[in-house]
Amino acid sequence: MSKKSWQVTLQAALKRVKKSDRSPRVAIVGIGHELCGDDAAGLHLACTLRKLAADNERLLVIEAGPVPENFCGTLRRFCPDLVVLADAAQMGMQPGTVRWLPWQETTGLSASTHTLPLHILAKYLTAELGCEVALLGIQPAQNFNETLLTPAVKDAAEATAKTLAETLRVM
Repeated sequence: MSKKSWQVTLQAALKRVKKSDRSPRVAIVGIGHELCGDDAAGLHLACTLRKLAADNERLLVIEAGPVPENFCGTLRRFCPDLVVLADAAQMGMQPGTVRWLPWQETTGLSASTHTLPLHILAKYLTAELGCEVALLGIQPAQNFNETLLTPAVKDAAEATAKTLAETLRVM
């Protein structure tokens, strides 16, 4: 995991994928289960971002829930240069901590609400769409069934969405 802040790493990724004739096309995919507490962090981020950046035609926001692989066709039609998978991630940090995580380092087995492990989805998207893929992780406090987001994780998801909207508006 990079010691750089996720914003610095995002800026570097945007520079890498920028085309000479146009600004990069970015897809943010919110992942998680809305009935499992902080597991919904990625979904809440995507929902908030959709409201903040509705007028940005270079941005696609997807609220994928627990099945992000169901949106591969939508991503293919959008032709993104960068896909950011936003999800709750157990990182052993304070709840609400946000980190840019290399998807290649998420290959270990773990319990999750997703049908398909994210590293397999990321590898597929990279190969099939020719885009860069990143994972934006938010440390959950709890993932209990039939609970709401905790305040720390909700605040982190909303602050991250705001920062993404501002960053992607000026790209």
